[in-house]
Amino acid sequence: MRIGIDLGGTKIETVVLDAEGREAWRHRVPAPQGDYEATLRAIAGEIEAAEGAVGGVDPFVGLGIPGVICPASGLVKNANSTWLIGRPLDRDLAELLGRPVRVENDANCFALSEALDGAAAGVWGVLGGRGGGGGGVGEGKVLTGANAVAGEWGHSPLPWPEDGERPGARCYCGKRGCIETFLSGPGFARDHRECTGEDLSPPEIARRAGEGDPGARATLERYTDRMARSLATVINLLDPDVIVLGGGMSKVRSLYDEVPRRWGRYVFSDRVVTRLLPPAHGDASGVRGAARLPPGRTPGLH
Repeated sequence: MRIGIDLGGTKIETVVLDAEGREAWRHRVPAPQGDYEATLRAIAGEIEAAEGAVGGVDPFVGLGIPGVICPASGLVKNANSTWLIGRPLDRDLAELLGRPVRVENDANCFALSEALDGAAAGVWGVLGGRGGGGGGVGEGKVLTGANAVAGEWGHSPLPWPEDGERPGARCYCGKRGCIETFLSGPGFARDHRECTGEDLSPPEIARRAGEGDPGARATLERYTDRMARSLATVINLLDPDVIVLGGGMSKVRSLYDEVPRRWGRYVFSDRVVTRLLPPAHGDASGVRGAARLPPGRTPGLH
């Protein structure tokens, strides 16, 4: 039995998987906001609950976070849950729990899950995108990179921008016009609000677009073209076999037909065979990937 935890901005999700990847237990609680110590305690409480629910589990804990551990400093960086930044999260958790912990980017966990037994099982290259965040897997292994930022396509500028798209909204990373600010669910809703004056949720905008509402259809049209441009640059750079969408926007069914129809005009190839697919495990994919991370020794834990 392996424990995986997905530490999101608003929730902590925990899963226990057996050796065949079957789900034995899953639980979700709200994530503490802005409080590092409370976050540690909440994760510890979830592990205790998991062990109480299923009995004996592997001592290793896999944890997906919206950021990464910097290879040079051993501290969290690039996290939109900003209270994690600059903290030795893997070491602090390992000390609190008395067990080894591997911390990995949540999008990498998502991509690993889909590559091992999900929508992209059996292919070489997988890019998992969650609202502009990204992670890559090749031959069943997470592609981390020398700086631990492999796959972070969302923090590149929107490619081939039109006049109305510059300079773009400010991103939490401090720059303007990042892909993530356009392709995240909040970015989708902001674009609709700025163009129509309507303050609607992403699912409501998508629903209205499907019903033929002109303003919602125009918003979805802009979003689709921006995704096609953005993923074309990923294909030009990595040329993956499959791209799997994650997050709330992965539920917009039209994207799987319309984005590949458009990205060919931007990809540097006479034809594009990369497939765009929905996640087989839905919003549980990230936590499943965390549970299936290969163990590694936690620095400082003996």
